[in-house]
Amino acid sequence: MKRILIISFLLAAFFSNAQQSLTLEECYALANKNYPIAKQIGLLQQKSDYEVDALQTGKLPKIDLVAQGSYQNQVTMIPNPVLEPLNKDQYRANFDVNQLIYNGGLIDANTKLKEAQTKTQQQQVEVNLYQIKTRINQLYFSILLLQERKEILIYKQEQLVSKIKEVNAGIKFGAILPASEKVLEAENLKIKQQLSEIHFDQKRLFENLSSLTYTTIPETSVLQKPTIITEENTAKNRPELKYFELQNQQIEASKMVISKNNLPKINAFGIAGYGNPGLNMVDNSYQPIFMVGLRANWNVFDWNKSKAEKDALTVSADIVATEKETFLLNNSLQLQEMENEIKKTEEIIKTDTAIIGLREYVEKSANSQLKNGVITTSEYLVEFTNLFEARTNQKLHEIQLALAKANYQVIKGN
Repeated sequence: MKRILIISFLLAAFFSNAQQSLTLEECYALANKNYPIAKQIGLLQQKSDYEVDALQTGKLPKIDLVAQGSYQNQVTMIPNPVLEPLNKDQYRANFDVNQLIYNGGLIDANTKLKEAQTKTQQQQVEVNLYQIKTRINQLYFSILLLQERKEILIYKQEQLVSKIKEVNAGIKFGAILPASEKVLEAENLKIKQQLSEIHFDQKRLFENLSSLTYTTIPETSVLQKPTIITEENTAKNRPELKYFELQNQQIEASKMVISKNNLPKINAFGIAGYGNPGLNMVDNSYQPIFMVGLRANWNVFDWNKSKAEKDALTVSADIVATEKETFLLNNSLQLQEMENEIKKTEEIIKTDTAIIGLREYVEKSANSQLKNGVITTSEYLVEFTNLFEARTNQKLHEIQLALAKANYQVIKGN
């Protein structure tokens, strides 16, 4: 049993230290899920539901309890000695009931307007969340570049250590000068410095990416290089376009509410209560009160208020149209710039392979010359460094191309 517990503990420790793989899409998803403003989408829906419920209560009967006591210095005098004079103090308590029968669909129009406003606000949150993608791209591919550089440096260090052993053997047999080893050792220390810099830069970038996605991403995580295919179609799926569309829908819903405001409104009402005097004003006693009826009102002339409000909304729609036009113009310019960046980087990468091939040939020749004592270690180190610089440049250009393609997709809205 003890042995099983030890094995279980070791396995748990192994898996806890295992490297975690992370993709660009997963980073997007984490930001959309965890970023603080993402919670606003649900909160806005809750707020809208409460407000719509409040609007719908306008279709229910309105019941008021009214109690009144008053005293007046004069009352109506009736010249009849048989009738008692009216009391100067009067009391009344009754229930007033009002039931909406018809208002031209104003409540439903206000409900649709509230729903349109909520969708517009939620889409604004989506726009804000979408803008985070560009920041994630920058961090993600910066880390990816550091990972590639680290791999190249480690490989370079391994080759350098192997070369140091060869030089030491040459020094031992007197074929190479003793100072040659020091030159390679200095280069080895330089690589250690660069690896240390990468470690701290990577730590900082992982912390920033963790903050942006509101999750803990271990420094040991391996970011996967995405395969991004840039589509040739011109369709744009940016959330801003839907936001402009929803703004127009909200404006149309507002116009509908204004139109409904001018329609006639019909209410049924009822009064039931007890008072002194009752409905018979000449009877000085407490009497029951009961009354039912219909009430209609229609604002037939509003001094062109509705027209002015609709004209203002039409101007608002024109403003939205100019904002959309400006966005599409800037978006097209950004796409053109990114397309040029992609084409430029692709052309550069084509020559990287040829450069590396030439550098490898020169490095092999220099290595042979070093072994034969034709050149010094410093001269060989120049060619050795040039080779790995060419390999680093190739990785840099590949990451730059992937970043440009990712940004292109973000700009396009895919």
